[in-house]
Amino acid sequence: MARYPPPDRDGARLLHLGERVTHHPLRALPDLLLPGDLLVVNDTRVMPARIRARRRSGASVELLLLGPGPGEVAALARPARRLKIGEILDILDPSGETVLPGLSVRLGERLPDGAVLLQATPSVAALMAQAGAMPIPPYLNRPAEPLDALRYQTVYANQPGSVAAPTAGLHLTETLLRQLVAKGVEIAQVTLHVGAGTFRNLRPEDLDAGRLHVEHYAVTDAAAAQVAACRARGGRVIAVGTTSARTLESAALGAGQVAAGTGRTSLFVRPGYRFQVVDLLLTNLHLPRSSLLMLVCALGGRDRVMAAYEEAVRQGYRFFSYGDAMLVEAPAPGTD
Repeated sequence: MARYPPPDRDGARLLHLGERVTHHPLRALPDLLLPGDLLVVNDTRVMPARIRARRRSGASVELLLLGPGPGEVAALARPARRLKIGEILDILDPSGETVLPGLSVRLGERLPDGAVLLQATPSVAALMAQAGAMPIPPYLNRPAEPLDALRYQTVYANQPGSVAAPTAGLHLTETLLRQLVAKGVEIAQVTLHVGAGTFRNLRPEDLDAGRLHVEHYAVTDAAAAQVAACRARGGRVIAVGTTSARTLESAALGAGQVAAGTGRTSLFVRPGYRFQVVDLLLTNLHLPRSSLLMLVCALGGRDRVMAAYEEAVRQGYRFFSYGDAMLVEAPAPGTD
């Protein structure tokens, strides 16, 4: 597992799952795509949403704010069981040592999904600006560091709203994007704000219901037109990350087209799903028992993807958010 990013943003390795498995530096991505292809990225921006707080009794509480505010916001609290409705929590600096004067939250109602509603003083934006830390994944088993403010954010992030990064996009640099454009690959931007549900394993009720946690997405008129133009010229749609893939498939109209607009999606892409828009997927190497890995298997075929993961382990690939990447193509018709 990669606990830190590589020294260079585009310095990861890339496993290409095509007709066979091949290995490349991530910087070779332009060589694996074709003129006329469309690369679709998720331009969501990760919020500094992890807040340390203190009860008036002296006990520490960690909060994960689930939205940008302005004054009221849902949050996950840890520990949550002993917190009382109406209780006021003082806000600490990111180190968790010092109370920041003028910053506090009042606990409101408990929400059905296990979150609590908070009223922020003076505002949610002020909490994040003065006390917020990047919400790096818990499995990194370390606090956020200054480098995470830069590296746990894509270079094109401009729509605040996520509590986790669309990690496949972390590999892309401005130089690499320019090289793709010079190759004849077009770049489109969509938005999906990653929610806290991305941190938890799948539950039996998720599988039974066939849907996931709800996340907000947006497809601009320009992006929808780019997808249509790609289809017209016979190009391929390459989703950068499972979030971009989920956005495109949630907005699918049929015949490879997508509808412009905003929406909420609980789409659960798993083996057996028939992709309507996405042809290839650039993605990281994911946790087991996750919806992300199931989406990859849905596109690449379960047996092919599992064999590729075994090869990645043999070759020493780095897994998870700061790890290496895969470029996954759908199997040829009649194969898994």
